[in-house]
Amino acid sequence: MKKFKLFTQTLIYGLSCGFCVNAVAQTAGAGTNTNGSSTSAITTAVPFLTISPDSRSGAMGDAGAAISPDVNATYWNPAKLAYLENSSNMAVSYDPWLRNIVPDVYLAYLSFAGKLDERGSIGASLRYFNMGSIELYDIHQNPLGVFKPNEFSLDVSYARKFGDNFSLGLTGRYIHSDLTNGSVVEGQQTKAANDFAADVSLYIKNPTRQFGKDALFAFGVDISNIGPKLSYTANGQQFFLPTNLKIGVANTWFLDESNEVTLALDINKLLVPTPPVRDANGNVISGKDDNRSVVSGIFGSFSDAPGGLGEEFKEISFSPAFEYTYNKQFSLRSGYFYENPDKGNRQYFTLGAGIKYSEFKFDFSYLIAAQDQSPLANTLRFTLHYNFGSK
Repeated sequence: MKKFKLFTQTLIYGLSCGFCVNAVAQTAGAGTNTNGSSTSAITTAVPFLTISPDSRSGAMGDAGAAISPDVNATYWNPAKLAYLENSSNMAVSYDPWLRNIVPDVYLAYLSFAGKLDERGSIGASLRYFNMGSIELYDIHQNPLGVFKPNEFSLDVSYARKFGDNFSLGLTGRYIHSDLTNGSVVEGQQTKAANDFAADVSLYIKNPTRQFGKDALFAFGVDISNIGPKLSYTANGQQFFLPTNLKIGVANTWFLDESNEVTLALDINKLLVPTPPVRDANGNVISGKDDNRSVVSGIFGSFSDAPGGLGEEFKEISFSPAFEYTYNKQFSLRSGYFYENPDKGNRQYFTLGAGIKYSEFKFDFSYLIAAQDQSPLANTLRFTLHYNFGSK
């Protein structure tokens, strides 16, 4: 069990948006958000929603918006569910998380998808984030007890084809975050936070010929976590959900009947306000006021950075990826994830493989951090799939 010291304004803010680790218990990793980014990232509530849950995309630098559909499209791009090859699919993933900081934190992900008819498909998923056993202290070092904070989300998705090469997807999400066990912090009674959100997505594919080979070009867009702000107290500060725009492209070459190669690229941009620069009295001197509505925050997120267009580009992360598949049974994957040092500083290479036997498929991935003492270094992910009624 690790001792967590909270150096933020409130206990809730610190737990929901980042870990600050007691120097006695852990010397590396202070100032790390729960999704592995540094505290230079734009602050949102429930950042566990941005952790890649499955091993396939986890091995491809967190690229997943446009790669070939599988059951975990419920997270990456629900519109892809309309093109599943099998009538029913399920998968379970397990991700030991931030093990360089805390030994008992993990993310578990259970997903299901099935076809309703030739055009429509549904999906459902449960994401559970366990923060381990934590001994909490307030900012004055007074003990607040021991408990096991956790967060989870429950999703239901629907995807529908509009023609042979175009589909749309919609997801509804329930979010529960219990980080304080009802503790009283700075005179305020805390509570578990509950919220609802939605995702909208599209997927376009184009079968073609390239370099004398059959090929498939795909394009995907997913806007996730669109919903009201979240708070852990009745009248306390409210935090934006991690509303995110993901755009991806993928190109697959079918070299022969047994061999295929895919190159993919995803880009991500948080659709939440960038904090402005304020003077000693709290007046905005550069940028725009971030205390605004969700809709204003989404549309204003492209032009509110204090540093102008240059800073807006820094808020975009990139995920180039590669996948090789032999005989639809064995895959090798690699990728790279880049996030600007001023906007979270996650930079890592990823490797992984997948093997299929009968109705089962097993994937794993390994993360190689580009920075020394990264909290994400040596992260492993494991995913087991099962297909009902495979073709």
